[in-house]
Amino acid sequence: MDIQILQSVKDNIAKVMIGNERTIELILTSVLAKGHVLLEDVPGTGKTVMAKALARSVEAGFGRVQFTPDLLPSDVTGLNYFDAKRSEFVFSEGPVFCNILLADEINRATPKTQSSLLECMAERQVTVDKVTRTLDEPFLVIATQNPLETLGTFPLPEAQMDRFLMRISMEEMSQKQEEAMVRRFLTDEPLDELRPVCRKEELAALQEQCRGVYVHEDLLRYMVEVVQATRRHVKAENGVSPRGTLAFVRASQGYAMVQGRDYVVPEDIKTVAVPVLAHRLKLSVGEDDSRSAGRMIGDILSSVPLPTEEWGRR
Repeated sequence: MDIQILQSVKDNIAKVMIGNERTIELILTSVLAKGHVLLEDVPGTGKTVMAKALARSVEAGFGRVQFTPDLLPSDVTGLNYFDAKRSEFVFSEGPVFCNILLADEINRATPKTQSSLLECMAERQVTVDKVTRTLDEPFLVIATQNPLETLGTFPLPEAQMDRFLMRISMEEMSQKQEEAMVRRFLTDEPLDELRPVCRKEELAALQEQCRGVYVHEDLLRYMVEVVQATRRHVKAENGVSPRGTLAFVRASQGYAMVQGRDYVVPEDIKTVAVPVLAHRLKLSVGEDDSRSAGRMIGDILSSVPLPTEEWGRR
């Protein structure tokens, strides 16, 4: 595995982002696992800057959509228009035709517009007027979202949430880190100075390598047992879907690779469990918030017996 490329991307993002090491690692995990990322936090915590820093670290096509209540699905996917000179309809590609798409403040758009991303995220394709067009690989959506309590937001449908491999929050800065951030941005604009350190072909190759990261049979069984437990939990109206089980496994492979290993260990599973599983739960009335879901996943991880042995290839 060419871990040096991953480290270069991580170091490049760190030129802009102070702290947030865990967040950077989880985003890279999603990239390797071919998954999409939902960054959820209050305004002003650096969600958009984080997404831009990743996009500028990879030499690939970048698209951005600022989601607003009046945004239409065609503003995302593109539309056919009549070209009078050619006397025919021509397709104008939307911003989704790229490698890395930043869906900024996705929950400020109406559910109809939010759902325009469903096909793109699940099948890497766009269908407009019965014509299907394939998106280039690699394709990654990084969506930012304000907490639902924020004025003017629309909750993402369950089907949309399930398409995101991870839901991640930004990390809180210490006083020293915040002081360092102020000094860094006082006279310079580090984001403008970022240069690509990875080509999209290299990223696609890393994604293929991620599929080969070894997962011990006992650990596979453990992950399935954790997911099964979410469906039986008394506080859960709906547990994690089978798509979530696959996402759980892929994320553990990706995180192992970010850590420089070609095999998964229990710590990888426990690190990705809450970001991958919590947003896929539908909890009972009175329990339905992200903190409750995270605590529930933590309780399940502690209650399901974890086998102990050597996890590397035999």
